[in-house]
Amino acid sequence: MTKNIRPRRSVLYMPGSNARAQEKAKTLVADALILDLEDAVAPDAKADAREIVCANAASGDYGNREIIIRVNGLDTPWGKDDIIAAAKAGPDAILLPKVESAAQVQMLEKIMMEAGAPETTTIWCMMETPLGILKAEEIASASPRVDCFVMGTSDLVKDLQAQHTPMRLPVITSLGLCLLAGRAYGLTVLDGVYLDLADEDGFHGSCVQGLELGFDGKTLIHPKQLAPTNEVFAPSEEEVAHSRKVIEAFEAAEKEGKGVVLVDGKLVENLHVEIAKAKVAMADAIAAAAE
Repeated sequence: MTKNIRPRRSVLYMPGSNARAQEKAKTLVADALILDLEDAVAPDAKADAREIVCANAASGDYGNREIIIRVNGLDTPWGKDDIIAAAKAGPDAILLPKVESAAQVQMLEKIMMEAGAPETTTIWCMMETPLGILKAEEIASASPRVDCFVMGTSDLVKDLQAQHTPMRLPVITSLGLCLLAGRAYGLTVLDGVYLDLADEDGFHGSCVQGLELGFDGKTLIHPKQLAPTNEVFAPSEEEVAHSRKVIEAFEAAEKEGKGVVLVDGKLVENLHVEIAKAKVAMADAIAAAAE
């Protein structure tokens, strides 16, 4: 089970240089926003974007939305300055692109701590290269601050010299390895973006597939993708009701000293109870975030 119970169904990328879009994001139904200083910003706009993003991250104007700053890589001219500025702004997390080793995570953490990052600012890792995928377990366990894997499927498909297909067979192995490492270390794991904004059916199918594979949510490139993502990745009313029934039955059985619990004729074990509790907690968190 993941350590996190904050809803991360929908995680929307916002261009770091677009102040207007970041202002509009204060009203969007996204669970989390990635204010992006990397791919979405041209080289000559990096410094200005950093000021815009860090001011917004520090503003406290985004309500219950989780705020993440994606910095440039440490091997770029902007990476270290991005991390220092982001650490001082105190977002919920700093997202490092193209993570390929524990050493990169630990260097990020060192710079964050020297810049005075709050203890609550966690580290998110973009998993988007073949070497990064092969080092998934090493990266997941690199620091207690590591909280989330974000799949960068677009870059991964390119590096694999593969193709984008409806069933995503070329990246299934990579997705599975990151899910295994993430679950082993209690991380949230987020699915990659869907690039065809005109293909609503394909997007919905991608969300359903992501849920079936085990992802906690999906990264998005446009606000029109928010509502269907939130719907797919939220526990249904039926699931929540059944989960509450499982919890109540198990607790009642424990009080009576019974070792076997049946719910609707099916055996309930500790694992089922933990899953039920996680679904109820997530439903409660989604409801609280909407208030």
